[in-house]
Amino acid sequence: MFVRKKTRPSGTVCVQVIDKSSGRSKVVHTVGHSDSPTEIARLVSAGHAWIARHGGQSVLDFNSGDPPDFFETVSESIESLELVGPDLIFGQLFDEVGFSRLEEPLFRELVISRLAYPGSKLKTVDYLSRYRGQLMEVSRLYRYLDKLHAGQMEQLQQISFEHTRELFGGEISLMFYDVTTLYFEASEEDDLRRMGFSKEGKHRHPQILLGLLVSPMGYPLSWELFHGKKYEGETLLPVLGKFVRRFGIENVIVVADSGLLSRSNMELMEDAGYEYILGARLKNESGEIKEKILDLDLAEGQGAWLKRSDGRKLLVTYSEKRASKDAFNRNRGLQKLEKAVKGGKLGKQHINNRGYNKYLKMEGSLSVSIDYGKFERDAKWDGLKGYITNTELDEEKILANYAHLWQIERAFRISKTDLRVRPIYHRVQRRIEAHICISFCAYKIYRELERQLSEKGAGISVEQAILILKSIFAINVGNPETGEVRKIALVKREDQKTLLKTFGIDWRNLRP
Repeated sequence: MFVRKKTRPSGTVCVQVIDKSSGRSKVVHTVGHSDSPTEIARLVSAGHAWIARHGGQSVLDFNSGDPPDFFETVSESIESLELVGPDLIFGQLFDEVGFSRLEEPLFRELVISRLAYPGSKLKTVDYLSRYRGQLMEVSRLYRYLDKLHAGQMEQLQQISFEHTRELFGGEISLMFYDVTTLYFEASEEDDLRRMGFSKEGKHRHPQILLGLLVSPMGYPLSWELFHGKKYEGETLLPVLGKFVRRFGIENVIVVADSGLLSRSNMELMEDAGYEYILGARLKNESGEIKEKILDLDLAEGQGAWLKRSDGRKLLVTYSEKRASKDAFNRNRGLQKLEKAVKGGKLGKQHINNRGYNKYLKMEGSLSVSIDYGKFERDAKWDGLKGYITNTELDEEKILANYAHLWQIERAFRISKTDLRVRPIYHRVQRRIEAHICISFCAYKIYRELERQLSEKGAGISVEQAILILKSIFAINVGNPETGEVRKIALVKREDQKTLLKTFGIDWRNLRP
């Protein structure tokens, strides 16, 4: 016996139990009829149950009867297909960090979607609809951004900081600071979005400045937004001071590159009791100090301490690798200048100290040429690097701490590429800040995944893990007789199984 579905002229489907043991098809039981796919699936399931109770075969006979019924029955039992991979691991990390204390399901989805499928809010709504089965208007998402800005951002920063502090054994004193620019897909300026010097080369787009403070392991600690024309050297103290006061941090050592180096910054940090390690601009030092630097004659890996006239300490080191890179960059810059001069593309207005234009000079009143003597004199500085500090740390620790500054450069790079924090499509400041907050939390999860992949010896990168997670789907299967719905993860590949096992995730028992 087998179950057959027969379509009537009215369009309804009649579900019957057919016996073909005598060689002829005979209707032995009519289960019912309906035009509802869900009801039809229930009737088919009931037909199989009837066969089992009356001693017939409980498995469809593919050599007799109507084989397509089996596949139709299965497909009609599937209520939906859903992408679950990102939620399985990113969701677990989200909970471990503590963000679930916010009790906002939409915030969870926004953070995870920023990691899996970053894009505009319209694209996020489309992603949630197509892959997560969550239908919503973009207006609902915007309303939540307003709610996030109004009363949840500080709580999220508190949660993130507490988790990071636990990783460091309860104390954080060494911090790294840098600034980047984020541009907008717009042409109009306002109080926040301003035209300014763009680090991304988007000089025709309004922008904002993002100041970011991170821990030695690259975990984000605090961030602040500034208008697009703000001088980056004036952003350090507001971000650092606000963070230190809020969390009661003591014995602060802040590390920053030469872009944050200014006399006022150093004086303000010293007045506040902060210690610092700042990249130095050696060619901007006094004539006396520059003479001492060039007289050092340092060999590979060597360093020397000099005392500036203001009493601050200057550490100068030499690296052959850096010297080779400096020489390469200078020669490449020279070649571009020579090409431009030869083509007559440079005039008096190009003679300035921006980049390699410093090697230009005027010949007579009309002609621009290259000052090769200045170019050669600059070679004396190849391989030299300086650090200004008010700490009592030795040379080895100064270099080791400053070397971690790449973590914040990497944070900006990942945020801009992997998480696509820019371009920003929002216009209202509160929503811009909420967007940055979501990206801040997403980067926190990104770094936690990276840390745990390393600790667990997974042998794959975050990017590879995300690709695997984006291949894990689940089907929601409904039982027409009982109404029970089960979520079944489609985990078949070994890389999928290995990654989920690494994080102790049982994909066989998912909640619908």
